[in-house]
Amino acid sequence: MLFLHELHTVAGRAEDAFEQAFRDRWLPEVARDDGARLLYYLKLAHGTGRAYQVVTITALRDGNAYERLAERVQHGDLRAWAADVDRYRHEVRGKLLLPVEWSPMHTIDLAEVPTGGVGHDPVLYMEDSAWPYEAKLDAYLEAARTHYAPSLDQQTERSLLTLLGVFQAALGAPRRREVVLWQRVDHPDRLPALFTRELPAAVKGPGTWMHDALEVRDDWQSRLLRSASWSPIG
Repeated sequence: MLFLHELHTVAGRAEDAFEQAFRDRWLPEVARDDGARLLYYLKLAHGTGRAYQVVTITALRDGNAYERLAERVQHGDLRAWAADVDRYRHEVRGKLLLPVEWSPMHTIDLAEVPTGGVGHDPVLYMEDSAWPYEAKLDAYLEAARTHYAPSLDQQTERSLLTLLGVFQAALGAPRRREVVLWQRVDHPDRLPALFTRELPAAVKGPGTWMHDALEVRDDWQSRLLRSASWSPIG
């Protein structure tokens, strides 16, 4: 399964029109192909980064489904939609992601993904993108499997996050050595403590992920993303 991850820089005055174009047109139109579904429509939380940033994630059953969707956008029934949406944004950056073998989110029953009519409270997600050192991609993934993921499981009720997916940039991506950790924020009320206090030594000393991961990477970025109330997966 492939995941098309797109980061849109939206024109501020067109924020609502851009969202409407995805909700009323992209969501149902993509679903005309049973090999593709929009999974997430998420906004970067205000105050945490560049203004008017939107992330969309579209699931594709395989390479054939990706090719069909690409052709629809390039010269098919979605070409006019793409031209309209370009009027509402300054740029879009896309990449294909592949789930690693041990990712909790590995395959999805696309037939079960809603294609409209969803309503739910917004959900907060933390997207961690890491760029391992040269020749350390496999070492980073192994460390994430044996160290980071178990550390979240061990914290149970104390954990801020639930790890939902681990993805690797597919062949041809702008940065080959890229790993995305997709996590749900289960306790948003605990975020202020993360922002207003320095991390205690107990969570960044030897034996912790914050410390030991420096052996395989020191370049990473977190985004706090809030799902729209109509996002198929809340």
